[in-house]
Amino acid sequence: MSEIVQPRTERSPLPDFCSLPALFALFVVGGLTVVVMWLAPDSGRNWRAFSVAMAFVAWTTLILAVTLCKLAAQLQRLPGHWPYAGAWLWMVLIVALASVVAHWMDAALQLQLIRNGGLHFVSDNALIAALLGAAMLRYFYVLAQWQARLAAVAHAQVEALQARIRPHFLFNSMNTVAALVRVDPTAAERTIEDLSELFRAALGQHGPRNSTLDEELALVDRYLAIEQLRLGERLRVDRDTDAAPRDFPMPRLLLQPLVENAVRHGIQPLREGGEVAIRIRRDDDGLIIVIDNPLPAEPVRGGNGHGLDNVRQRVAFHYGPRAKVQAGPQARRFVVTLQLPLEHALPATLAHKDDGDAHTDRR
Repeated sequence: MSEIVQPRTERSPLPDFCSLPALFALFVVGGLTVVVMWLAPDSGRNWRAFSVAMAFVAWTTLILAVTLCKLAAQLQRLPGHWPYAGAWLWMVLIVALASVVAHWMDAALQLQLIRNGGLHFVSDNALIAALLGAAMLRYFYVLAQWQARLAAVAHAQVEALQARIRPHFLFNSMNTVAALVRVDPTAAERTIEDLSELFRAALGQHGPRNSTLDEELALVDRYLAIEQLRLGERLRVDRDTDAAPRDFPMPRLLLQPLVENAVRHGIQPLREGGEVAIRIRRDDDGLIIVIDNPLPAEPVRGGNGHGLDNVRQRVAFHYGPRAKVQAGPQARRFVVTLQLPLEHALPATLAHKDDGDAHTDRR
């Protein structure tokens, strides 16, 4: 039975006028406008007028930023694109009122800085504000739409990857359970619990929230416990995670697919097996995670690098441009290194992503 999806009302979130980037953008646009007008051939290149114009732009921009910051909540309640229309009208109104006040002060103090009449001065400034305000808001709108599309694409990848549980891992695990039912019922029950917890995490049953390093390591332990029953002494694990901050925020199922790939590509092809090393340490900026495994003489077929590409995308989305994912052979071992800065970690959405491609292919 198909689910009926209700249409969602399109929203046009305004930029955060309370933030320094928005305030800086307003100052830069206003200042550049004054500079361009001052450089015009018929401007006279009056430094006194230039200084006064910059001061006028500075305090007008400050008033604009403060008032738009205070009005953002009310404007955001408007439907469709009306929040941007309201912000644009407010910009024009503030500049027009500021121009009226500036013309009055020029006449009262007899500064004679404004050559044109008051009506021309106010209308010209209002027209400039209308054009520049429309251009700036259009830029902010396109930027917001681009960020929304990026989040939507990432969310779509989450939903698609959660539907792609690698079949052979499920079949191998169920065969292991079937073999243990009569020989060791306790181990079979424990394996079923571990498997159900892994699939609960993969299918997003924990909710749309971020995980922590402690929870991710618990999922890794459950996965390794299942594979240990299947591979026996061929699978050896070297853990060095005691010094890691267990409450470090992480997207769900970030580490388990990497460990699974290490087992699949590094341990399973070797008759004698090998050792998977998991090392996590804290540095000045955040966390460094290293997962490595032995390299077989012949690479496993089917790998095409999509898994690591997907991990890179997730890490970049959650931790920003300072995060790094490096992978490659080093001294006959395949080493994956994650550098995750703490200050850019996202606290919430898109946390239950199942790295399906990372499950399936790495090289």
